Amino acid sequence: MNSFTQSILFWYAENGRDLPWRRTRDPYAVWLSEIILQQTRIAQGTAYWHHFMETFPTVESLADAAEDEVLRLWEGLGYYSRARNLHAAAKQIVAAGSFPDTLDGIKRLKGVGDYTAAAIGSICFGLPAAVVDGNVYRVLARHFGLATPVGTTQAKKEFTELAQQLLPADDPAAFNQGMMDFGALQCTPQNPDCLTCPLQASCNAFRTGRVALLPVKKPQNKPVEQRFDYIYVRYNGETAIRRRGAGDIWQGLYEPLTDMRSSRAFGPRDDNHCHTERSECISLSKDDNHCHTERSECISLSKGVKHQLTHRTLIVDFYRWEPSARPTLPEGYFWIKETELDNYAKPRLFELLLEKL
Repeated sequence: MNSFTQSILFWYAENGRDLPWRRTRDPYAVWLSEIILQQTRIAQGTAYWHHFMETFPTVESLADAAEDEVLRLWEGLGYYSRARNLHAAAKQIVAAGSFPDTLDGIKRLKGVGDYTAAAIGSICFGLPAAVVDGNVYRVLARHFGLATPVGTTQAKKEFTELAQQLLPADDPAAFNQGMMDFGALQCTPQNPDCLTCPLQASCNAFRTGRVALLPVKKPQNKPVEQRFDYIYVRYNGETAIRRRGAGDIWQGLYEPLTDMRSSRAFGPRDDNHCHTERSECISLSKDDNHCHTERSECISLSKGVKHQLTHRTLIVDFYRWEPSARPTLPEGYFWIKETELDNYAKPRLFELLLEKL
């Protein structure tokens, strides 16, 4: 066995994290953990995993659930396409009669890529497939002195081939989980514990003083800033919301009255509307979408709230509007009782608005 592989296995046996989904080989439980942790820290994701397993203990119960119920349970994790894909994949599994036990079969599940398939396949079915995530990139780049920028096609090919060569065929699960934990606990992005590292003697980055320089990252485009207002309408114990449509970043989630000031979603700002500390907020008529009907004060709750998405920075102003007469809502919006808001899955930004209220 390769000395690098052996060191990772020894280290994992002594230092591996005790995580609830590692106490089972149930592919449903492992798959659920992998989807939750795709863009989520373990500390936050563990509570969600427990909640999902309690609410939907089987893949059949998840498949039978309404999408709104799944989205409500996912609320706060972000990247809601993961929840929709999770729900769709559960239906695929139930339709097939069982969880797929081959890499190709696992990869055919909605929302499952190479990394997730390798993790599920190796852990649940002993398939000899190496995982390559951010932790693995970092460990391999530093130890072997690889300077190919991560995030490129060449890096994916190069690092995957190397990880596959190092993978022990008789225990792929322990090696894969060991690599992930080693990168998360020992060979960390900042201030790695090189002095106690079992791989120090053979580490190229340590020997050449390049620990802080590896892995090399592909240059990222600066996120685009987009501005809009969220307006919480309150009339006679009710508020107005709408459900975002298909193909949207928040597809299926509900939000309050939204002033985009543009025909494009999250479009550029027009500072002629609701920009003072106490401004007039005007209902939108169904006739021509111009502000000309019921007038009432629009109270500013918070200005310039930043919300970071992968490729954009949203900057949002929050307002509360309590009109004196029931306003006509724009197309797509509808009234609900304020006490029923918890029944609707919402983006984090809407939650922040509710906190300001």
